[in-house]
Amino acid sequence: MGMNVTSKLISGHLAAGTMEPGSEIGLRIDQTLTQDATGTLVMLELEAMGLERVRTELSAQYVDHNLIQADNRNPDDHLFLYTACRKYGIWYSGPGNGVSHPVHQERFGVPGKSLLGSDSHTPAAGAIGMLAMGAGGLEVGMAMAGEPAWIEMPRVRGVELTGRLPEWVSAKDVILEMLRRYDVDRHVGWIVEYYGPGLESLTAMDRHVIANMGTELGATSTVFPSDGEVRRFLEQQGRGDDWVEIVADPDAGYDATDRIDLSTLEPLIALPSSPGNVVPVEEVEGEEIYQAYLGSSANPGFRDFAVPALMVDGRQVAPSVSFDVNPTSRQILENLVRDGYLEKLIRAGARIHQAGCNGCIGMGQAPASGRNSLRTVPRNFPGRSGTREDRVYLCSPETATASALTGRITDPRKLEDLLDITYPDFEEPHRIAINVDMLVAPPSDGGDVELVKGPNITSIGSLDPLPESVSGPVLIKLGDDVSTDEILPAGTKVLPFRSNIEAISGFTFHMVDEGYVERALAHRADGHFIVGGSNYGQGSSREHAALAPRHLGVKAVIAKSYARIHAQNLANFGIPPLRFLDGADYDRIQRGDELEIPDIRRKLAEGEPLRALNHTRAQRYELTHDLAPRQIRMVLAGSILSMEAAGAA
Repeated sequence: MGMNVTSKLISGHLAAGTMEPGSEIGLRIDQTLTQDATGTLVMLELEAMGLERVRTELSAQYVDHNLIQADNRNPDDHLFLYTACRKYGIWYSGPGNGVSHPVHQERFGVPGKSLLGSDSHTPAAGAIGMLAMGAGGLEVGMAMAGEPAWIEMPRVRGVELTGRLPEWVSAKDVILEMLRRYDVDRHVGWIVEYYGPGLESLTAMDRHVIANMGTELGATSTVFPSDGEVRRFLEQQGRGDDWVEIVADPDAGYDATDRIDLSTLEPLIALPSSPGNVVPVEEVEGEEIYQAYLGSSANPGFRDFAVPALMVDGRQVAPSVSFDVNPTSRQILENLVRDGYLEKLIRAGARIHQAGCNGCIGMGQAPASGRNSLRTVPRNFPGRSGTREDRVYLCSPETATASALTGRITDPRKLEDLLDITYPDFEEPHRIAINVDMLVAPPSDGGDVELVKGPNITSIGSLDPLPESVSGPVLIKLGDDVSTDEILPAGTKVLPFRSNIEAISGFTFHMVDEGYVERALAHRADGHFIVGGSNYGQGSSREHAALAPRHLGVKAVIAKSYARIHAQNLANFGIPPLRFLDGADYDRIQRGDELEIPDIRRKLAEGEPLRALNHTRAQRYELTHDLAPRQIRMVLAGSILSMEAAGAA
């Protein structure tokens, strides 16, 4: 049997292990991506490692999340990142240059290369035939130091695309269809690979939309072939020499398959507050909206702004609607200006924001309380928009724009009857203006560069090894699909503290239980437990969601199951991510119960079964875990940094 694209990419980067599904493998990493919400910790970790220069082919740091300069903290961190890039040999993309994922695809992405990013949407680069994965910052820092990235060998689902998208249906509806079929957790441990004749009508940026939100499926990554369309994209970007063909063998097989006939798709929408809560737009049309929002890494392409511009040309959006437009790169913004599309958007009432993540991560453009906001962003977890009582829907640019014009959720296929609007006649431009001026290459030698640290930047500090036994109360019990946004929120109040662990820890679980931090501080010295449901820690790769609870004294998390990146982040910082062997035991535990896991250190080291004793209820629960031997060593040491330091000593 021949090889699929995923297998070719993995085999070409295999540094350790065997390609048996479920076994741990180490992958050689060619490129890394960091952004400012996670990159400050990565740079502090590089400093703690004593690294002189990165050992990857290319590493890039983007300032795209924390752009609001309300005080000194964000600009201080921007300056710190700039000096760290010069010191360690990293490309620097400054504030206003754009969102990491589309900019990286435009300027640095190379088919056949591997990319590890401290952002969960890094798999977007799979659109051009890369092996791209999100990870916690510590893992990315280790890759920058030349170490392999460790993952569980994934299974591969092949999705055959046939047909052609009909009018008013676009790439966002393809990934929403996948989420409608599989929800947010049924691809943990899988890579999704797309193939088939339907690819011919999907541009590289269309594929970016699908690969980006493959993360919401729980997938390790998403992979597309590097074909003629990828070649066209790279030639358009002035990088045709970087193209190499990578396609599946004619007799390639997959662990599972599915098929989507693109011609049968209709406009879809994810209801509040989960990307997996997908229905046809026509089922909810007519509801009033407050906001329509274009942009984000999930819909970053030129056409995702040009088509809406043609839709609103000569018209005004409804007076009650905030029509927010976030260009995703300075280059795309320049081309929208050059070709007249931005003028159409502005004249129709659009509010134009700087190129960056902005409202997607709750940094501005928050909607009114309880009012419907239609967004082309990848996530709609509760409160992520910056408004605690939000109602965020995920949809295509066509659906968002149609709804902005009518003031109500509108199936764009009905615009011809409602407003005499026909489907826009748009073609991708063959030639574009290329903007590389704000990408700063590192100097050849950074030995004399001093790191500039503002007063808000603090070191991580030492993390103690796992004790022989752990005990303490359950201070919080959570349900299924709890996201890292709910564990450690983002937004304008929180993210400026991303390089100050003591300060940011004060927001832990703030979205779901404001009393948690006070209880945790009272038990900080002796420790406590967190109990979670299924798919605990879905969403963002931010390692703060593991480091902050550790700072507050968490000794272990016990859940039904975990999202991949968060489970790794817990282990990275010495917190055992344990699972109930019997899921029914989850229902028997209550907040406040006193638990003990005796002899946990020896049992983890020797591979013996674990047991939790509930002294409050005179119960006991059998526990298990999915930790590989390498992860067990880091948990025992207290963190991956402690393990590496001990190895160096």
